[in-house]
Amino acid sequence: MRQPARTVGGWRSLFQCRPALVGTILLGILLMLAVLASVLAPHDPKTLFEPLLPPSPQHPLGTDDIGHDLLSELFYGARFSLSIGLLSALLSTAIGTLLGLLAGYKERLGYAMMRLVDVFLAVPRFPLIVLMAAFLQPGAGTLLFFFTLFGWPRAARLVRAQVMSERNKGYVEAAQLIGARDRRIMIRHLLPGAAPIALPRFIAEFQHVIVAESGLSFLGLGNPLVKSWGLMLSFAFRYPSIMITNLWLRWALPPGLCITLVVLSLALLSYALEEQAMPHLRARKSSATARRPLTVKEGPSRQGLRDRVAL
Repeated sequence: MRQPARTVGGWRSLFQCRPALVGTILLGILLMLAVLASVLAPHDPKTLFEPLLPPSPQHPLGTDDIGHDLLSELFYGARFSLSIGLLSALLSTAIGTLLGLLAGYKERLGYAMMRLVDVFLAVPRFPLIVLMAAFLQPGAGTLLFFFTLFGWPRAARLVRAQVMSERNKGYVEAAQLIGARDRRIMIRHLLPGAAPIALPRFIAEFQHVIVAESGLSFLGLGNPLVKSWGLMLSFAFRYPSIMITNLWLRWALPPGLCITLVVLSLALLSYALEEQAMPHLRARKSSATARRPLTVKEGPSRQGLRDRVAL
């Protein structure tokens, strides 16, 4: 017996929500810049020109103190920053979802796994990542390993809680009675119910990795040979007169603005997805709207209020 089909009306109305629509458009534009970086960038980011050139048709943002074209660095930095964030979030969410599914269905294994999750969650991960990155060789593989290692426990805890609330329901018991294997029950019946919980966690992890990677690169713990937004900010603030000239407007502001827009778009998407995945949030929002104070147009007239007071 299969799990009863979930209504898809709420998911169809996801992009009718303004925050989700705005977040999708912003994120789509930035992803397009990353994918088409080699086409949109006016120059190769490793090509050297005259240092500190002002903005011109050939160099729309000018060049840095070494001679790299700043707009080309911005486009190629989007490719690295977004790709490392997307891959890390996908891997950590997939691992956490599978382990949470297994932990929620197998009670004994789940207890031992949750104690391991408690250990990971008790340690502040960004300071630990900074400490480990300082002693290991910087690179995309190292960052991907760190973010995946410390990103899966939160997804595992959320998915386990959802699976534990579903595993004793009628459709799961019916599948067990007809002899369905545990793997089939978990993948075919329990995973569809856990996926809406894991998706907002994926968005939140994507958001965290973008900020963490930029912070590591800004601190000089990233790969200095690969362009990223954090590395652009690091080089910009190393320049002595960055803040006393207008150089910050075209060197430090664009990557900082891009990081802010990515985080904002993911926050808007996460807000909309949480409303779709958790019906009680929508119910609370609807009840708050229903209890909103009456406006002058909707409320009783002043004469009616005077009559009531007189009574």
